[in-house]
Amino acid sequence: MKILNTKIGYCPSMIRLKDFSLLLLLLLSVVTYSQNKIVGTITDTNAKPLAGVEVFNTTVNNKVFTNATGYFEMNSTKTGSFDFVFFKEGYAIVEQNSITTGSTVTIALAKINNLTEVVIKKQNNKLFALRKLKDIEGTAIYAGKKTEVIDVSKLIANTATNNTRQIFAQVVGLTINESSDGGLQLSIGGRGLDPNRTSNFNTRQNGYDISADVLGYPESYYATPTEALEEIQIIRGAASLQYGTQFGGLVNFKLKTPTEKPFELVTRNTVGSYGLYTNFTSVSGTNEKFSYYSFFNYKKGNGFRPNSDFESKNYFANLNYKFNDKTSLHFDYTYFNYLAQQAGGLTDAMFNQNPRQSNRTRNWFAVDWNLIALKLEHKFTNDADFSLQLFGLNASRKSVGYRSNRVSNPDTDGTVRDLIVGDFVNWGAEARYLKRYSINDNRSAFLIGAKYYQSNNTGLQGPGSSGSDANFNVANAEFPFYGNQSNYTFPNLNIAVFGENIFKLSSNFSITPGFRFEKIRTQAKGFYRKINQDLAGNVILDERVDESNTKDRNFVLLGIGLSYKPQNQIELYGNVSQNYRSVTFNDIRTVSPSSVIDPNISDEKGYTSDIGIRGQLGNKITFDASIYGLYYNDKIGEYETRNPNGSAAVVRYRSNIGTAVTYGFETMFDWSISKTFFGTNENFIWSAFTNTAITDSKYLKSDAPNIEGNKVEFVPLLNIKTGTAIGYKNFLTSLQFTYVSSQFTEANNSKTDKNDNTYGIFGEIPAYYVADFSASYKWKKWKLEAGVTNFTNNSYFTRRATGYPGPGIIPSDARSFYTTLEFVF
Repeated sequence: MKILNTKIGYCPSMIRLKDFSLLLLLLLSVVTYSQNKIVGTITDTNAKPLAGVEVFNTTVNNKVFTNATGYFEMNSTKTGSFDFVFFKEGYAIVEQNSITTGSTVTIALAKINNLTEVVIKKQNNKLFALRKLKDIEGTAIYAGKKTEVIDVSKLIANTATNNTRQIFAQVVGLTINESSDGGLQLSIGGRGLDPNRTSNFNTRQNGYDISADVLGYPESYYATPTEALEEIQIIRGAASLQYGTQFGGLVNFKLKTPTEKPFELVTRNTVGSYGLYTNFTSVSGTNEKFSYYSFFNYKKGNGFRPNSDFESKNYFANLNYKFNDKTSLHFDYTYFNYLAQQAGGLTDAMFNQNPRQSNRTRNWFAVDWNLIALKLEHKFTNDADFSLQLFGLNASRKSVGYRSNRVSNPDTDGTVRDLIVGDFVNWGAEARYLKRYSINDNRSAFLIGAKYYQSNNTGLQGPGSSGSDANFNVANAEFPFYGNQSNYTFPNLNIAVFGENIFKLSSNFSITPGFRFEKIRTQAKGFYRKINQDLAGNVILDERVDESNTKDRNFVLLGIGLSYKPQNQIELYGNVSQNYRSVTFNDIRTVSPSSVIDPNISDEKGYTSDIGIRGQLGNKITFDASIYGLYYNDKIGEYETRNPNGSAAVVRYRSNIGTAVTYGFETMFDWSISKTFFGTNENFIWSAFTNTAITDSKYLKSDAPNIEGNKVEFVPLLNIKTGTAIGYKNFLTSLQFTYVSSQFTEANNSKTDKNDNTYGIFGEIPAYYVADFSASYKWKKWKLEAGVTNFTNNSYFTRRATGYPGPGIIPSDARSFYTTLEFVF
């Protein structure tokens, strides 16, 4: 039968029909693709193409850059009209609305000169609203997370000394340990997390770790100078999936990017109260594919208390090479060195008598920090991004001084001092791949990444010299009968794999689940001496204990975020994620007369959750209001007790206290008064903000005595910051007020004994308020800044230290003045 031997594929007419169908389908695809694309060219007013112009699609929150010929193209999953903003440094912003898909546009940007400070600030505000963390940034996903970004260019504050109170004023709920060392260290916490050296946050600079040891000693002895920053990014506890396991989340210091000019020099000199002098000088430029940014920062001062001198040197270099529009390489090097004398702590009685006094003349602290980082960024396509970050640290911290647990005891010349030396050598690599794709014409994204981290740190504690100078050598020859109290090496290893996926189920609703697998191995090899004393200080036990311990953990953290955007500039968000904080032996084996650590202390586990609404109402009001919960299991804390090691002294005992919860309401409200009432005046700006956190907490259960039902440490019920900023042409001013209610410092919830003249480490941090004023005036290439911090001259404190720089109460700065002169060449 002929029909059975006939093959359809051989029919000439069918071949032509099939080929025509395929060709028609291909043509339709190309037409549809081109119709869903907006392309254009950006030039200056002389028709010269402009490269590197930021092209923002504000309707869908997308951004691209123009190439070397000034050309750009932006794809869309659907047809329609979109609003655009075009910006390049040194040119006026251009806004253009209702550009339809399939269009080809030509935009001319006008070069600007001699703008007033107010006009520049308004332009920066507009850019900040466009640039702040979106659902996707590079190879990171932020959808559904509570994020906060500080635009440093908007600050009217004492940036020369990193005044944390002013710089972080619009970040909700932060608690701050203040010090008088010119801003050499940063100590922020929140939601019941100890602020000490920001150890409960994953702290990064340009995306790489900068703390001493992410696993075993996550304290930040280096604080990036604010004068060098473009912005500070804060992602709360849900950041644990992408950036590590800290309960606090991520703090990332993003430094300034190179200017597009061939060369620019900025120098700033600041003088202030108590012998303060700082110099910040930076150079920056771009030459075709190569760009650079570098600074040197010098600080010295006397502090507002005796025995508080400090001096620091900080150098940074950033080198960038752009191979093409898809591939670039970035290199960072940071050097930081400082020496500070520490005035020691006070008892409550001493503080009430005179908060400026000091009875410690031989206490010193030194830091030497070397950071290096190399980052490769590559775009496989417009929808596929890859980044590889390599980083390393070679650093040390050293302290020597007299640390009696009886704080009121005067320092005695010629006696042995306590010496602690830590050396930190670590390196790591983090790779990320992000792929955008569509689900029913809605743009989704998948992120996968991995991190390798290895450290080999050492810690030594022994006798320090009997002198009063900054001698950080072990004084075994001078005090042969003392010997070293401990000597350890800490080889640690961390391997992590993480992933998140934005499922855009509709144009305004997305779900973002994520995971993080962690392998953590911590080791301690060395010895410590167990020394017990009676109340008179006599040694009743002295024995050496050798150790070689290894602890391996493998676990998975899960989380999910939700985002609903009912209209442009308004978002409802929520997230819940697991958190984890490892404990290593680095903490355990440092001997302190005021604090003892449980040798069986173990890791913390828990959950973090946020539910909130944020956005803008027109161009006049920006807000973020949310509720949160933080659940800890095996929470690490401190409580007052007799030394369990057999000594008779009363100490703060650090251990896994039990199960605790912290919860609260946080709101940030920023109102442009000038846009509301004076919208037509381009040279006038007036804004006001309020930042309020209402927080409560409770220990749900505990095996420690008299803890269950108590409040968690470092949780003030009220934490309020409010302020206003006014500017006209080149003159800007700001006024800020801070109020923080009382908070406990240990789990016993011990009340303050105002007559205590022995310890100073037990009791509350009383409620306090403080006000700051700053102003600036710009004339051509010069800018003059001045201000008064704590202008009401309140006596208050934010910390009861159990170790350095105490033990005891660490008073905050009294009223101080500063003046800065800036010149831009």
